[in-house]
Amino acid sequence: MNRLRRGRTADVGALTDAAVIERSVREPESFAAIFDRHAPYIHRYLARRLGAEIADDLVAETFLAAFRRRERFDTAHPDARPWLYGIATNTVSQHRREEAREYRLRQAYVPATTEASHADRVTSAVTAQSLRRSLLAALAELSTGDRDVLLLVAWEELTYDEVAAALTIPVGTVRSRLNRARRLLRQALGGGLTSTIEEALSNG
Repeated sequence: MNRLRRGRTADVGALTDAAVIERSVREPESFAAIFDRHAPYIHRYLARRLGAEIADDLVAETFLAAFRRRERFDTAHPDARPWLYGIATNTVSQHRREEAREYRLRQAYVPATTEASHADRVTSAVTAQSLRRSLLAALAELSTGDRDVLLLVAWEELTYDEVAAALTIPVGTVRSRLNRARRLLRQALGGGLTSTIEEALSNG
């Protein structure tokens, strides 16, 4: 029996996410491949939003929810990443108080830059750090929908189509929310350049 099971799951690594999820409906153990492929990225996203301490638990919560919903996954999409980010974002929405607390903690502590580097890089890093307190405060003031879109684009580098799939909203809504979020952040930062804003975000 064990030999048969190994034979049935040995080729999972060659399958698309959609094929693995479809297979996991019949062979639940196959879903472990989805965790192995994507858990590090989901953990990073959750840690950035809620802090490292809570991220471990929420990764487990996210993948448990995904496992329970796997029969409803649209297998027309070969990549499960947007679907998983959507579930993770819903998990974050259940922990908004923790997210606000995390932003306040980050405002209170901004690490100094100690690594020697090219002058332009140092100047850019210092500028980003000087903006960070204001940026975190501005992020906390964004609407939930605008913040979700902005962070999925800026942190996780999802395309507009992927964000739309993750949050189950039209692409046009993604564009409008992202434009509004960037505009509000620029206003909060005194008209700072978008590239500087995104650099500060990348250090979150």
